[in-house]
Amino acid sequence: MRENKEEQRVAEELKGQRARGWFEKLLTRVLSGIVYVLVIVGCFVGGLIPTAVLMALMGWLCCSEFYRISRMAGRRPHEIFGLTAAIVYAPLAAYFGLQVLPAVTALLVILVGIWYVFTPRASISDVCVTVFGPLYTSSTLAYFVLMRAQDTSINGAWLPLVVIGSIWAEDSFAYLFGSTLGKHKMAPRISPNKSWEGFLGGILGVIVVWCTCAHFGVAGLTMPVAACCALGVGIISVMGDLFESRIKRGVGVKDSGRIMPGHGGMLDRTDSMIFGSVVAYYILVIGGIL
Repeated sequence: MRENKEEQRVAEELKGQRARGWFEKLLTRVLSGIVYVLVIVGCFVGGLIPTAVLMALMGWLCCSEFYRISRMAGRRPHEIFGLTAAIVYAPLAAYFGLQVLPAVTALLVILVGIWYVFTPRASISDVCVTVFGPLYTSSTLAYFVLMRAQDTSINGAWLPLVVIGSIWAEDSFAYLFGSTLGKHKMAPRISPNKSWEGFLGGILGVIVVWCTCAHFGVAGLTMPVAACCALGVGIISVMGDLFESRIKRGVGVKDSGRIMPGHGGMLDRTDSMIFGSVVAYYILVIGGIL
């Protein structure tokens, strides 16, 4: 009898510890996410320079994590060249516009090519990873800077906020629909938790954000342009998420880093934004909004 009571007491203690651990993890994740959102919104509202500095820092962190994963796969990128390019894309885009992006990439290709010629141990895979790192992470985030540069007043914050807000809404709706209704796996070998129900729920979230903003005339958005942005950003953002998931899956890691408690690495939080920002920018340009 005493043994049964003791076992019951131990089981209750373990259950309580698990509950406290789960709550602590949730609280950490929520607080970390709030800080992340406040910093991004604050920099967008703060103006072009804070936006450029933030995107440069995020691009550098994402590229660092990408290189870390690449090293785990046996690649040896030239991090000095790659990370330098990663940190200059956004500031240069703020002052010189879109044309500076291919110029930085071309210079990076030349420098890495020279390094390859004079470094016998370097492989062509190392060259490709070195160039792709900042191109994938930082040059794409620079499109938020290009959006913000269209209007340096506080009103210029609206478009990048709508883009990033729609991506956040997509993540939230996808989680809600996927966790409650998800039955059909979308890409089980790459991201087992993603379902087609979650994907459709995420698209709904993006549509709600874009069409609501168009309805109220935010940043001059029209309903046709908003609808195109919603579909384009919604679909491509998911591809960005799956792309990063496959990179991690290739080396057997769950998170790209640990910089954001409860969330993982910066690349984990930015993977959807990386693809979504580019698509949103060009749809807005074609639609005459930018």
